[in-house]
Amino acid sequence: MIDPKVNSALNAAMQALTQYANADAGKLTRQLEEVFSLEMDFLTKVDALDKTVDDNPKLEGLREILFDLLMINFFSADVKKLEEDYLDSKEWEDIEEETLDRGTELLNLLLYLNECADEDIAPELEDYLKEFLLVDEDEFQDEYRIYEPVIANQILMESPLKEIAKVAGKLPEDSELKEIFYAMMCFFQNPEADKAEQEAIAENAEEKEFSMPVFAILQSFI
Repeated sequence: MIDPKVNSALNAAMQALTQYANADAGKLTRQLEEVFSLEMDFLTKVDALDKTVDDNPKLEGLREILFDLLMINFFSADVKKLEEDYLDSKEWEDIEEETLDRGTELLNLLLYLNECADEDIAPELEDYLKEFLLVDEDEFQDEYRIYEPVIANQILMESPLKEIAKVAGKLPEDSELKEIFYAMMCFFQNPEADKAEQEAIAENAEEKEFSMPVFAILQSFI
């Protein structure tokens, strides 16, 4: 079972990958849709996703982003077929433990965008930081640590794209936001970027074949 929004995100990401990495959007989208639609447990679907990525080198850079989408799909579609308290079960706790090192902070951002859609509000960076991640609260200092580069650079919402790219390039290699920083900040600056604006974002991106699929995913969630 695949959630319609996740399906749109897969299509958008593969179209962007085709544009910037000369991939075969149709073939990759079909393969990923098959994985996401499997009537199997979550870890089996993770294995199927990894095999699909292994078989398609063009997807390698997006492996953990696709894991985030698989997780979102689980929350949006798969969990509806399970017991009401499944997410509090020992089985799900074991799955979380086993996949602790998988995925990126894109997962939190997509959960936030789903919440925005549910509440009919426009996504905003300050709202994401303070109302969703609660970075100002003492008990959420892990989130503060992870998002410190974003908190410290909120002025980028008013800056040229090349400034966002410059800051992104200077983030430490071990930053948990390094890969998605550019796409995330560009998205919050201009969530409804049109084709010409997307091209400008691509022109300033250090890794177009990664940032543009991520940007496409974000846009598909609003």
